[in-house]
Amino acid sequence: MNYNVLGKTGFKVSVIGFGGIPVQRVSADAAATIVNTALDRGINFFDTARGYTDSEAKLGAVLSRRRKEAVVATKSMARTREAMAEDIQRSLKELQVDYIDLYQLHNVKEKEALEQVLASDGALAALQEAQRDGVIKHIGITGHVKSILVEALKEADLATVQFPFNAVETDGARELFSQAEKTNAGVIVMKPLAGGALKNANLALRFIRQHPVSVIIPGMDSLEQVDENARAGEMTAALTVQEMKELEEDAGKLGSTFCRRCEYCQPCPQGINIPMIFLFDGYFTRYDMKDWALDRYRDLPVKAGECIQCGECEEKCPYSLPIRNMLAEVSGRLDLD
Repeated sequence: MNYNVLGKTGFKVSVIGFGGIPVQRVSADAAATIVNTALDRGINFFDTARGYTDSEAKLGAVLSRRRKEAVVATKSMARTREAMAEDIQRSLKELQVDYIDLYQLHNVKEKEALEQVLASDGALAALQEAQRDGVIKHIGITGHVKSILVEALKEADLATVQFPFNAVETDGARELFSQAEKTNAGVIVMKPLAGGALKNANLALRFIRQHPVSVIIPGMDSLEQVDENARAGEMTAALTVQEMKELEEDAGKLGSTFCRRCEYCQPCPQGINIPMIFLFDGYFTRYDMKDWALDRYRDLPVKAGECIQCGECEEKCPYSLPIRNMLAEVSGRLDLD
């Protein structure tokens, strides 16, 4: 495994880290095996969040026992000082640790939200207090709107910045990379496979490694994913012309309006598994796997056509996708019976 320094934190982190969203879908025993295997393969940066249901607990069950081997990062959507202080204590308890290496302001995507967390009674104040108390080592920020993150790095002393970057989503990254370099903020890349939409993980991850990033955090919920991602972190060769062409062709099929499977839209009041439906539709429309996709779509208990157009999902989507219209289009393709 290759390693980088995570900006001003000074932490030596694996170029491939561990994204903590998918372990919500597996059992505690399976999660323990996956996390232990990741550590054994040299992956030492683990990112989770308060909002990822039992992800903190599942990671903590292993990382608390192998504490010296891991850089532990989590985050909270709390915006006020009081709420963030409460979440810090919950994270410490769930992770079963005495301190957290990196605690991040989570999904700050509007100017109003940035102003709120940076205010005297905002979430940053609680993080700074916890840092003085020694229960947090460093403070970072995450988000999907790069212009807001650039502004955050200019206005606050933040050790890291986390944002989506991949072969499809490159807009605005140059300015953010530049600002991170100016403040020596570590760069954490989420959504490296565009939410699983990019087929070749090895090429997608190696593409990102050719940019000024500290650590890339693909989500993992299987040993096969751990192995594939770790191998990308062990390689040093840049993409060949042919590999870059293959990746560009894959990315070109996606366009800009597609689901990254971040799962922020969940849960749907009707029980629709929105990310899964869009995943199956992607295989149906882009990858010539129509029969495979239809078989799995038909097994879903709630179909796309059962959307009641309430719009809750769109309010939560960090990419502002027109989910209701997208579900209607999927229904037109897949609800054939």
